[in-house]
Amino acid sequence: MRKRTAQALTLALLVGLGAAQGPTRTGSADQHAAAATNKVSVQAHKTRPYQVGTASWYGEYFEGRPTASGEPYNMYDLTAAHPTLPLGTYVKVTNLRNRRAVVVRINDRGPVVPGRIIDVSYSTAKVLKFDAQGIQRVRLDVVQPKKPGPTMALLREPVLER
Repeated sequence: MRKRTAQALTLALLVGLGAAQGPTRTGSADQHAAAATNKVSVQAHKTRPYQVGTASWYGEYFEGRPTASGEPYNMYDLTAAHPTLPLGTYVKVTNLRNRRAVVVRINDRGPVVPGRIIDVSYSTAKVLKFDAQGIQRVRLDVVQPKKPGPTMALLREPVLER
């Protein structure tokens, strides 16, 4: 129950910040990928990127293990590992081969492989359409979250007494 509530709150936060919804275990990743890329506004490449380089993705082996932020890794969340950006930073990752883009939250440290600039979650790689290749050249742009909206209250399910 707590995991589902945490996932729902994370999703609501990401959608509220203009990020796209990632695939879930119950839905088709391709359906979510199409929806995700439509929600990210196309930014003119007039601005200088924060970083350009090779991205890789990490998945099932790390599922449930703690990230540098302390939260358990979920390969279905739109998150990433970066060596220097502050944890909690939002980054727009653009696949330079197909121009697909998605906003992710930095919640871990990495990558550990020399020459790579970011490790993204499995869902992020699916959205960017490089999950089959494993690595891809990307552009990173740090984005500022939109002004927060109204505070969401956490609703508890009624406890049934026996």
